[in-house]
Amino acid sequence: MRSLFLFLLSFALLAGCSQRSDYAGEMAEQHADDTTDPTPIVQEPIFPVEARTVVYGELDGQALTGYYAEPARPDSVARALGLASADEMPALIVIHEWWGLNDNIEAMTRRLAGEGYRALAVDLYGGSVADAPEQAMALMRQATQDEASAVANLVAAYTYLRDEVGAPKIASIGWCFGGAMSLNTALALPEELDAAVIYYGRLTTDRDALATLSMPILGIFGADDQSIPVETVQAFESTLHELGKDVEVRIYDDAGHAFANPTGQNYVPEAAESAWNETTAFLRKHLYGVDEEEAM
Repeated sequence: MRSLFLFLLSFALLAGCSQRSDYAGEMAEQHADDTTDPTPIVQEPIFPVEARTVVYGELDGQALTGYYAEPARPDSVARALGLASADEMPALIVIHEWWGLNDNIEAMTRRLAGEGYRALAVDLYGGSVADAPEQAMALMRQATQDEASAVANLVAAYTYLRDEVGAPKIASIGWCFGGAMSLNTALALPEELDAAVIYYGRLTTDRDALATLSMPILGIFGADDQSIPVETVQAFESTLHELGKDVEVRIYDDAGHAFANPTGQNYVPEAAESAWNETTAFLRKHLYGVDEEEAM
């Protein structure tokens, strides 16, 4: 019953945020000139990976289909990273941008898997993928209008990674719309999720909601992002600090919304690479127990 209460609480709080403004419309302004053309900029995984389509649950009678990637030689990779076997390898819930589960997100999922994770990219658009801002706005608007289903989808992904894959630790990571949904995942699983990474996603600063969180959080934002004001990011960070939560926030100067997406017009290579390094260090610290700062 407590999990159900927390689920409904998180949905009510974040649905309220969406109703106060047109989130999808704001994203359309940020992505007005963007395309989803393939790019060679996304780097290959450090370790070779294998990827496949999987069914990770069911919602309203429909199968939930995602993109799953893991190291091609999991036991060897696990030992190289200090684990006894692949059974101890942690997992990631990877959440797509407003475009949907496209080639770019699949490439990022493989790259994350190459860092030593079992990575599952969820699909919150029911198989639809946008290649123009107008399509993305419509898909995102539909998903945010039924956030309860979106959160149930994410909880199903967590359950799949825990029960079917057997991952001992699980984190969420998402960009743009997916960044907001990474926070939603944390709010829906406040004690179960082991870490959350939010790339320029819509935030809540509601103290009661944030008080439920127990996992470490990394927030990545651009100082020039017109859709997520720096003041909101700072309020989010300060509220979590006041609550005694483990939170790290990075705000990159001269970077706007979606600065880490190499297929978009807002791509900032230096900031994107720095954010990637922050992200991988954060995940290693909280999922592998490797603190690179202490090691230095």
